[in-house]
Amino acid sequence: MGFKLSKYIIKGGNPLKGSVEIKGAKNSAMPIITACCLIKDKVVLRNIPTKNDPIHLIHMLEDIGVKVTRLDENSWEINAKGKLESDINGDKENRIRGSQTMLGAMLARNGEVTLKSPGGCNIGSRPMDIHLKGFEALGTEVTTCPDRIQIKAANGLKGTDIKLGFPSVGATENLMIAASMANGQTILSNCAREPEITDLADFLNSCGAKIAGAGTDTIKIEGVDSFHSTDYTIISDRIEAGTYVIAAAITKGDVSIHGVDPSFVDALIIKLQEIGVKVKTNNKEIKVQGIEKVQSINIKTLPYPGFPTDLQPQMASLLSLANGTSIMTETIFENRFAAVPELNKMGANIKLDGKTIRIEGAKKLTGTTVKAHDLRGGASLVLAALVADGETIVEDVEHIERGYDGFHEKLLSLGADIRRVE
Repeated sequence: MGFKLSKYIIKGGNPLKGSVEIKGAKNSAMPIITACCLIKDKVVLRNIPTKNDPIHLIHMLEDIGVKVTRLDENSWEINAKGKLESDINGDKENRIRGSQTMLGAMLARNGEVTLKSPGGCNIGSRPMDIHLKGFEALGTEVTTCPDRIQIKAANGLKGTDIKLGFPSVGATENLMIAASMANGQTILSNCAREPEITDLADFLNSCGAKIAGAGTDTIKIEGVDSFHSTDYTIISDRIEAGTYVIAAAITKGDVSIHGVDPSFVDALIIKLQEIGVKVKTNNKEIKVQGIEKVQSINIKTLPYPGFPTDLQPQMASLLSLANGTSIMTETIFENRFAAVPELNKMGANIKLDGKTIRIEGAKKLTGTTVKAHDLRGGASLVLAALVADGETIVEDVEHIERGYDGFHEKLLSLGADIRRVE
């Protein structure tokens, strides 16, 4: 079964006003869902987003023998008590990348795993070598083929010291999951520090794991023999929150974003305040007031707590209407600029040079037909369409809906003129 081809039809010009509630983080839900494979008991996960990726991943667990029950819209019971298959088809029509963390979970569970065709957005090579070198350090034998990865731990996983070549989020998650059941202590250094890493560690610890240091560059893990049941609530989605923050800014709107820790998007807030956007925060709320014309700025994406790569395309849309010239440098994914030609169709003046884009602020954007090539780039096109003159058609919105829960409905509630058409 392939994609259903859907599109958004957007008439620009309406400032967004009102409030929006942010639900569970896709990038937190994915590794936590896979980690449930370690627990031979019932687990209740709450605040699971209804975005496509987590739901597809839950059904992948069903495919290998996990019993799942939906308790309500955002809560699931997951029971991995029975025998689980070690062969995993990660493709799911190339729609999700979270299947990569199935490697660490099933390796720890069964001592071996075969993953076919991990999918996801085409935003770069996202090499698995950091993951695989880490697994080898834990005492496994790794075989890679063009369409699959096979890993075996004939003598069990052995705790060790592992320094990651890059603070990869996926590798940190994968190795932390695997090492949680390794024999002895594992020390991971040069780790990713994202809030989603801390959330995964908190989940595993709630099941009986012994993990310390998540959220820093060094994580210590004492392997345990088994885990117990838990009832866990996933953190809210900082990237979704950041997207609505930028949406309010680009439309010169007045929006309150609820339910997310503002510190998770500090790097974004600082940049927005520097270019003139009015942003105020309190405990679980971000209030944004746009201004008539933002100023240009230079931005470089970096691992957390630096400026997030997942908000770079959306920020490019905002800066396409800024006073002056902005420079954005992408250091995480080499193909993060797929939306640039589409934005230029709308009247943006963006020049691409390797890992850098130069954005000359335009007076206006104009509606046309554009195509979403990936999740965050697609979101950036929607944001641009919200302020473009006339009507914009954004095609292939399935990419966008992989990571945004009720995206067009929430924009509608804020006053956007947007409709979804199959």
